[in-house]
Amino acid sequence: MSAIITLTTDFGSGSPYVAAMKGVMLGIHPAVRLVDISHEVGPQDVRHGAVVLAEATPWFPAGAIHVGVIDPGVGTARKLIYARIGDQQYLAPDNGLLSLLAQRHKPARIVELANAEIWLPEVSRTFHGRDILAPVAAQLSLGLESERLGPALHELLMLDWPEPRRSGNRVDGTVRWIDRFGNLITNIGAAQLGDAEKMPAVRIQCAGREIAGLAQVYSERKPGELTALIGSSGYLEIAVVNGSAAGMLKAGVGAPIVVEW
Repeated sequence: MSAIITLTTDFGSGSPYVAAMKGVMLGIHPAVRLVDISHEVGPQDVRHGAVVLAEATPWFPAGAIHVGVIDPGVGTARKLIYARIGDQQYLAPDNGLLSLLAQRHKPARIVELANAEIWLPEVSRTFHGRDILAPVAAQLSLGLESERLGPALHELLMLDWPEPRRSGNRVDGTVRWIDRFGNLITNIGAAQLGDAEKMPAVRIQCAGREIAGLAQVYSERKPGELTALIGSSGYLEIAVVNGSAAGMLKAGVGAPIVVEW
């Protein structure tokens, strides 16, 4: 099976920038398998990109190479890095893009991309995704050892990812991200709720509204009705059946969530 390289960017699905990066990689390794995770990360939204990478990349075969380009600091002194986290490989700017992954699993190896011999001969100040990350990814897919990329680093730049707090029969958390359906995905995992998931008296509060009980599936509630359930990622989410919870509640990332039972 040929090597896999994935791409996650804020370039937009119709962007020529995505195609340029693919062209560079295919020019170096024509048989590589390129997979688009998402190019619809919000512009310069590093937190959104971090969530996308954390949700999607662990499902890939071991050794896959994941390139993330949400890089508002391109051309500045920020580093570009390689990291091995779990059984996956990552190339990204060191701006917090890998911090949610690193919070869940400590990186086994971090390397600064400093060996310019592996980059394109001419490097633009504003497109390091094409000129540095893409050729490095392609060379890794051909078997280049990560030690040749540059010096080892001891840590990544970490963003603050609040953890839910449990006190007795209450858990306080926040909305971590919002999917395209308007579902509010929280940072409260099933493990924090324990047996509360099965208790009919459980109450979920968000943006001044209260939801009684946790559903198993969306269709347990009527169309247009607010509901709460443990989603496919294993986290509590607030949804509106056939609608948008974000729109109904006017709630965004960081909005407080309280679960009591």
